[in-house]
Amino acid sequence: MVDISVEIAGIKFRNPVLTAAGPPSRNGQVLVEAARGGAGGLVAKTISVEAAKVPRPNMALIDRGELLSFMLLTLHSRLVSVSRSMVKIPRGMLNTELWSDIPYQQWLEKEYKIAKGAGLPVIASVGYTADELRKLGPEVEKAGVDGIEFSTHYIEYDPKPLVEVAKALRESVEIPIFVKLSPHVVNIEMFAKAVEKYVDGVVAINSLGPCLYIDVETGKPLLGGKNGYGWLSGPAIKPLAVRCVADIARTVKKPVIGVGGVMSGRDAIEFFMVGASAVQICTGAILEGPKIYGQVAKEIQEFLKNHGYDSIEDIKGIALKYLPEKPLRTHPKPPKLYEELCKGCGLCVTSCVYGALKLVEDAKSGKLIVSIDEKKCDGCGLCTSICPTRALKFE
Repeated sequence: MVDISVEIAGIKFRNPVLTAAGPPSRNGQVLVEAARGGAGGLVAKTISVEAAKVPRPNMALIDRGELLSFMLLTLHSRLVSVSRSMVKIPRGMLNTELWSDIPYQQWLEKEYKIAKGAGLPVIASVGYTADELRKLGPEVEKAGVDGIEFSTHYIEYDPKPLVEVAKALRESVEIPIFVKLSPHVVNIEMFAKAVEKYVDGVVAINSLGPCLYIDVETGKPLLGGKNGYGWLSGPAIKPLAVRCVADIARTVKKPVIGVGGVMSGRDAIEFFMVGASAVQICTGAILEGPKIYGQVAKEIQEFLKNHGYDSIEDIKGIALKYLPEKPLRTHPKPPKLYEELCKGCGLCVTSCVYGALKLVEDAKSGKLIVSIDEKKCDGCGLCTSICPTRALKFE
């Protein structure tokens, strides 16, 4: 039996799929629902000394038509027993959410207790300044949480404010603390290294922005914050999040938790392979509900079993050795076609901007397969990532 339990900074999680600070962790009851949905640990919404005054409307889905297509294709894929991870439709959300609009006293007196009733580790999220964390840290610890995640306002160049916050919290509490880093910093490795000695782990990343999305039917922004701006989350930011986790994992020795666009077990596996010990989900839980935590955990377990692994430790960081410091090559090299895997779907032919691919009839089987014109092929590799059956590969 594959074991997907993990231990991070002395905290034991039944699986590595956690909630993230945001709407799906907005109070104790929804955290309990996340636990019922299969989450391995519960990260609560961020609190601060003053309850937030959140602008409305504060969440908007990008590409609603693509979401409908995703839902229909996902339903179809389940009916015909095709892995839903093969359905690759980018999705994103914009939000102008802030920290919790529930007073911190209510979290201390009620919400954390409700969440703890689920029987899973509960990690509080606290912001934002050193003085605020000196005040709230001890009170949150006294409320019985298992750890504290902290985030500062978006900073770009100087890690000193972040170090001050980390040091203040470290001196105020005994339980594990985790810093959540923003993708907006100029050098995320430098920021991670600067706070390493004060924290027990690093969480990456926050949402990206500000961004602007206009409803072309009305000419108005979909969000109600200042200037209509919002912050981007979901699958659209996953490649950035994976890069940040890889950079951090290669820089510090503390565990890393990846967050940003996890919608499937394969998404989580990607984070583990660049060094993450666990993942958090926010946008996915908004779009699919709390069942997503258990579904992703199940898909992680199935992936490990099908690939001959016994635990997440077996794959953690294995991709880091394949990240070259110099370009892999600069000369064109065509991929190899595995004819038995080719279904003749033509996706690669459509996307080949060099005109190097075409469908031909196989002389033996009579089915359509791809033919590669090596003189035209530029070796860009796009076809190998588009092919749904992995019939095109670089050796």
